[in-house]
Amino acid sequence: MSFDDIIERRNTHCAKWDMMEPLYGVPRDEGIAMWVADMDFRPADCIQDALKNMLDHGFYGYFGDDAAYKSSIQWWMKNRHGWDVDADAIFTTHGLVNGTALCVEAFTDVGDGVVLFTPVYYVFAKVIKAAGRKVVECPLVNNDGRYEMDFAAYDAQMTGSEKLLVLCSPHNPGGRVWTTDELQGVADFAKRHDLILVSDEIHNDLVFEGAKHTVMSLVDPSIADRLVMLTAATKTFNIAGAHTGNVIIHDEALHAKFGAVMAALGLSPNSFGLFMTTAAYSPEGAKWVDELNVYLAENCRVFDEGINAIPGLKSMPLEATYLAWVDFSDTGMSQAEYAARIEKTAKIAVNHGAPFGSGGENFMRFNLATPRAVVEEAVGRLQEAFSDLQ
Repeated sequence: MSFDDIIERRNTHCAKWDMMEPLYGVPRDEGIAMWVADMDFRPADCIQDALKNMLDHGFYGYFGDDAAYKSSIQWWMKNRHGWDVDADAIFTTHGLVNGTALCVEAFTDVGDGVVLFTPVYYVFAKVIKAAGRKVVECPLVNNDGRYEMDFAAYDAQMTGSEKLLVLCSPHNPGGRVWTTDELQGVADFAKRHDLILVSDEIHNDLVFEGAKHTVMSLVDPSIADRLVMLTAATKTFNIAGAHTGNVIIHDEALHAKFGAVMAALGLSPNSFGLFMTTAAYSPEGAKWVDELNVYLAENCRVFDEGINAIPGLKSMPLEATYLAWVDFSDTGMSQAEYAARIEKTAKIAVNHGAPFGSGGENFMRFNLATPRAVVEEAVGRLQEAFSDLQ
């Protein structure tokens, strides 16, 4: 298939397209869905073939013998990221939101603080609050369109009630690929304040030329006793509906704590997700991802060029992910006003920035993982919606 193929997703129980009208008031028949983070591309053929084999066999029972599945994860992490993973360290969860929630349950108590570098993926705060824990926002510094960390400021915020730190690496929504020095700073911060460090690396394969993702496990061996790694094929291969993610814990004590929570909840994996991930983490899957990243990078270039031509709008340069983070603060408009122009005039559904936490209030997040013609159409609509600024 070509990434340029436009595939109709309306009326298929697709959250991204079928829910934009009830959630954002963007008409389903003429709107453009650029909010929730899934792609408008069919997955690699190797994944489709795996599902076809299941269908042809005609049985959908419990999954047994996950050796090939775990081996595929080990192969991928070693070949793509230079990271050696012990098969026994891998837990399979119902996606990484579920994995994050299980970490909160396993490693904190009600009332404990959980640290987030904000703005950041808004569902982290949602599950933390739902569990009766306290979100501790450590705001990132927006240094001329590039997010950076200020550990001196974060040190001053800590009260001792914080028990867990959730890192988004690469960063959603800012698209930063944290440098090794920055990641070492995170590790040192976690050690100084005795925090369990959960590194959510779901976007670790969606990295553009010129940037290099470093797995947190490879940064500092001394944090192994406080490190939990989250990875998944779902974002990379557009199989989020499979709800399959991995929590990888090499430390025996942390592993036992997490395993106890999994056992208490009676969780077991989805067989469809295991077959799909096993197929994805392969040489054929790797080739597809390489081609995808080239395509996404050009979509980003087209989008940024068009958006940055609108006075008052600034799209943060992406090093990873397909999620553009656009700053509207220089328009002088209220959030309600520019949101109305996007949703009512341009008829585009996007994520509002405020739920991402401190620093996100004047931003909107646009999903660029869609055929280029759709990106170009969206840019044209936005330029028209804000034409009075030009």
